[in-house]
Amino acid sequence: MAWLFAISGPVVIILAVGRQGGLRPEDISSWVFAAFVFGGVLTMIFSYIFRQPIAIMWTIPGAVLIGGALQHLSFAEVIGAYLVCGVFMTFLGVTGLVAKIMAAIPMPIVMAMVAGVFLPFGLNIITAFEEATMMAVAMVAAFAIPTAIPSIGRVLPPVLCALAAGTASIIYSGQMSGVEIPSLAIAEPILYTPVFTLRALGELVIPLAVTVIAAQNAQGFVILRQAGFEPPENDLTVTCGLGSLLFGIFGSVPTCVTGPANAILNTSGAKERRYMAGVIFGLLAIMFGIFSPFTTGLGLVLPAVFINLLGGLAMLGVLQGAFTTAFDNPAHALGALVSFLVTLSGVAILNVGAPFWGLAFGYAVTLLLRRRGA
Repeated sequence: MAWLFAISGPVVIILAVGRQGGLRPEDISSWVFAAFVFGGVLTMIFSYIFRQPIAIMWTIPGAVLIGGALQHLSFAEVIGAYLVCGVFMTFLGVTGLVAKIMAAIPMPIVMAMVAGVFLPFGLNIITAFEEATMMAVAMVAAFAIPTAIPSIGRVLPPVLCALAAGTASIIYSGQMSGVEIPSLAIAEPILYTPVFTLRALGELVIPLAVTVIAAQNAQGFVILRQAGFEPPENDLTVTCGLGSLLFGIFGSVPTCVTGPANAILNTSGAKERRYMAGVIFGLLAIMFGIFSPFTTGLGLVLPAVFINLLGGLAMLGVLQGAFTTAFDNPAHALGALVSFLVTLSGVAILNVGAPFWGLAFGYAVTLLLRRRGA
């Protein structure tokens, strides 16, 4: 089930971001290869060594963040930011500064930034009703039924149901007639040459690191602790940093300890044997990544409205959680609102993108209110 989740919604997000950012199919294929093959290897190693199911994949909020950045940055510049982010996270893990950083930046401010990044993708669900009404109705209904009935949702993931309904709608409408289905092929990952520019580093490094450390790893650590495990937080932070160097040079966003996959891996089975679920999850992820040309090629021949709608549905859970965390605490509500609005605006200041300024202005408002005792 964790694997089905990983290869459905999150992969659709990669496809949607890749299309939005104008990436070539081979770029997206290399991204998927790195994310799943290297992530699968790290998952197998950590799950086996520490005897707990530790799913290590890639940051979904970070991927969405890249979609906007690719509108004005080259892919090589973005990859340069990946690598610097990896070095930065490695430093934080080695020095043990992770806990201090997480304590310094209020989670509501971070999640408001994440909500601002995700909202445009969520709005694709609404616009799809105008572009492809019947498909949108079928997919939203297929998503809603297992979401509303947990007994069905535990067996059939909502995003997977929406994927099936949308595919059936496309085939029934004849939109795929004459479209050539890609052949099964082994991945040929691309080794990229990064470009380091101040505008890309200023826009992406801090927000990417924050999405990994505060939005993703923190969630994964909490889930593992709630399941009775003690995750090696510093080791995992260092691994996410070093792993991001490997991920990035092949075109993937930074690595992280995932929340949803870890949650699914801990839903059943004897605690002392759950680590094998992590090992099997990692093995399946590797197999999926090896055949990434087929999976990405198949996704890219599908209509854009289908990919955008499915990506929006896949992001609903994270978007809901982001809004809940951002605006649940009255002490940070105004700062969170500023962070959300600045990020949503998409306005770049001094050639640095909106997500960074969302964090900066939101945090500044919070500090100001603290000093005034508001």
